[in-house]
Amino acid sequence: MNQTDLTQRDGLPDALRILLEQYPRDIWQSHRNFDGLTRFWLERHMMFRQALGQWQADTRAFLDKGRDARAHGQQTARLGGFLINELHGHHQIEDAHYFPALTVAEPRLAKGFELLDADHHALDSELAALTDAANTHLRALGDRNADTRANAARMLAQLDGFERFLNRHLLDEEELVVPVILHHAPRL
Repeated sequence: MNQTDLTQRDGLPDALRILLEQYPRDIWQSHRNFDGLTRFWLERHMMFRQALGQWQADTRAFLDKGRDARAHGQQTARLGGFLINELHGHHQIEDAHYFPALTVAEPRLAKGFELLDADHHALDSELAALTDAANTHLRALGDRNADTRANAARMLAQLDGFERFLNRHLLDEEELVVPVILHHAPRL
């Protein structure tokens, strides 16, 4: 198994877990350096997970319970646009600003920040596929002859697949970034 490929890994490679061993997840919030930046970062990640979960739940409600097509279309456009745009912006800021600063602070983990950058590129293609699935579904909702259930099912399958990629990336990013911030907070 390739431990650097987002589609195959089940966690950070051991060589990138050096600070995580010193700063395990269960002590993060009680650590003296757990401040606004760390809290903000983790809240953003939770927001992404929640938006994705709401989009999945709304799509399941459409498929399983006959949720109103118009309301479902509005929710798909709102949640989809929000999630996709926010993820793109978040990744751009990380790649351009945070990851370079964190690499300078902790050069031993430079390969980890390269891994996260590569994840962002892999997620870009997943986000493009998700955008296509959502747009196809939204067009189908406006077409009386389209099979809206089949399009919703395809979009939901894309959402479910994306969830696996996103969760793996977010967990790995948290386990690399947060320990670096906790360790180097006074100098960052």
